[in-house]
Amino acid sequence: MIDRLPAGYVPAILMFVAVGLAVLSLALFWEWWRDRSQRKELEKRLEGMASGTQGGPDPFGELFRDTKLSEVTWMEPLMARLPHNRDLQHLLEQADVTWRVGTFFLLTVGASLAMGMGAYVVGRLLIVAIGAAAFGATLPYIYVKRRKTKRLEAFEEHFPESIDLLGRAIRAGHAFSTGLQMVADESPEPLAGEFRRVFEEQKFGLAIEDSLLALADRIDLVDMRILVTALLIQREVGGNLAEILDKISYTIRERFTIQRQVRVYTAQGRFTGYLLAVLPIGVGFLIWMLNHEYMMILIREPTGRLMMTVAGLLQVMGFFVIRKIIHIEV
Repeated sequence: MIDRLPAGYVPAILMFVAVGLAVLSLALFWEWWRDRSQRKELEKRLEGMASGTQGGPDPFGELFRDTKLSEVTWMEPLMARLPHNRDLQHLLEQADVTWRVGTFFLLTVGASLAMGMGAYVVGRLLIVAIGAAAFGATLPYIYVKRRKTKRLEAFEEHFPESIDLLGRAIRAGHAFSTGLQMVADESPEPLAGEFRRVFEEQKFGLAIEDSLLALADRIDLVDMRILVTALLIQREVGGNLAEILDKISYTIRERFTIQRQVRVYTAQGRFTGYLLAVLPIGVGFLIWMLNHEYMMILIREPTGRLMMTVAGLLQVMGFFVIRKIIHIEV
């Protein structure tokens, strides 16, 4: 199979793998060094607390929420100048990844260089290399968005049960904070971690209103905003909290029912989009296997490479247009 590849493909593949592995190794090394530094700093502070010599006017100053954009000193000012860097850091937190903005930027540049250089070695066309580099630059962002979507789906799946548990705790006579602790102890992740954070924040002095608003900011779901809004209104005007929680849980389950019906109605459109996206690639690969020289004209000739690039862009655009059509908000 390898000997049938054109001469330019093997160096391109090797270059792509080498650049990608080098960037990934560097990013992982930075993450390991960051974790190691944080552990050593925490051990040093704990030893100072145990010995009574805390060493400094404000030994707890850096134990507050870490807002660094990069562990590398010279990259911190550069990352601070990037537009929307705090929004990007917030997105990384929502996706539950340990990257910082600096690590994300490094992976983006590395993926872009790897895809662009590999495409240029194969196609010898600058426009193809630029398109491949642009696509490579989007890969880390797509990965983070996918992680965020998966996490929110896992949160939403068990969200009604957690609200029911909180309502039962309120009916049993427990305080609202105790109910949050029960939800954190008995719910699966990521619900347990988020509710545990709310419980610990209000236990250490943060106002419950601020904690709930921060929860709604981290969990970007309509159901969470409904819950937080109802809780804040109830704390202002009063009312039966257990009954409010029951109605919210019922509303969320009804939304789930409608969403499943919509997925059934749009199943044909999704299948059509997947088929149209995969069919040209599959047919092209099959023709390449059956008649190698017939397909090599598209790769050797500049016009053929341009046609393949335009066809690929149109294919991607069509796929996303179909997804936009069948995506219905409930």
